[in-house]
Amino acid sequence: QVLEVVGAVQQALRLDIADLQAMGTRTLTATLECAGNGRTGLQPLPAGEPWGLGAVGTARWTGVPLRAVLESARLRPHAVEILAIGADRGRPPDVADEIPFARSLPLTKARDPDTLLALQMNGRPIPPEHGAPIRLIVPGWYGMASVKWLERIEARAEPFRGYYQLGRYVYDYADGNPPTPVRTIRVRSVIVSPRDGDAVRRGQMIVRGKAWSGEGVVVRVQFGVDGAEPSQDATLAPPISPHAWRAWEFAWDATNLGRHVLRSYATDAKGNRQPDVGRWNRYGYGNDAAQAIAVTVQ
Repeated sequence: QVLEVVGAVQQALRLDIADLQAMGTRTLTATLECAGNGRTGLQPLPAGEPWGLGAVGTARWTGVPLRAVLESARLRPHAVEILAIGADRGRPPDVADEIPFARSLPLTKARDPDTLLALQMNGRPIPPEHGAPIRLIVPGWYGMASVKWLERIEARAEPFRGYYQLGRYVYDYADGNPPTPVRTIRVRSVIVSPRDGDAVRRGQMIVRGKAWSGEGVVVRVQFGVDGAEPSQDATLAPPISPHAWRAWEFAWDATNLGRHVLRSYATDAKGNRQPDVGRWNRYGYGNDAAQAIAVTVQ
C-alpha cells in the first residue's frame, strides 16, 4: 500500500507503511461514532441506515500524526484544506458517476497532534473492515471524518465540494436555512445494563452505561426514573482518554414492582447536556436525545 500526498505542497510524496512508521508513531484511545447513530429515534424516520444505538465503539489507535506528513510535504501558503480519499468507490443513488469516499478537514484539525494516519488498532494491524492498511483517525468528530482504506491525501487551495462533504453529512433541518456541516460528536450517554425489555429482581441493582462527547470529557451523568427530573448523579469511572467514552454506574433502588422507564443524561466539560428529544434533520445525523429503556421489576 502506497499513500500519495499531492496538491498544494512543495514536495509530493509516496509513502509506504515503512516510510510512515519511520516518522514516529503514537497511540491514543478514541471513541468513534457513526453520525447516524440513533437515527431510528427520530420521527418521521429520516433517510439512511436505520441505526439504533450500536454504531459506536472505542479502540486504541497507533499511527503517525497527519501533521508530520504535512510537514514533510511542506504545504504551500495558499493551502486551506486537507482532503482524504479512500480506496472504496461507489455510485450513490443521486450521482451519475462512480466516486470515491472523500472528506476534507480544515487545516487546524488536520494539524491537530491527535489526528492520526492509523496503522494499528488495539495493538494489531487494522482489520480490513475497519479500514486497513491505513485509516485516518479524527478524534472528537463523527466517524465519516475518519476515512477508511486511505490511499491519497490532497492539500487543497479551495474548499472541497464533493458529494460526501456537501450532499451528505450535513445538518439539513428543512427550515429554509442552508445545511451546516456534521463535525463534532454531540454529548451522549447510553445504558448498557440492564437492556431494554429486561425483567429484573426487586431490590437494589447496579445500572451501568457509557458516556462520551467530542467536546471534551464527560463530567456528569444524571439518572432518572419514570419521567421524573434526573436529580441523581451516577458514579463516573476515571477517564481513560480525552477522546474516549467514560464508564458510569448508578445504584438504583428498584423497590416498586412493575414497569419502569430509565433514562440517563450526560454533561461534558463544556456544559453541553443531552436533551430529552433530538432535533429532526433530513438525514438523521447527530441524534443526541437521552436514551430511555423500559424494565420490569418482579
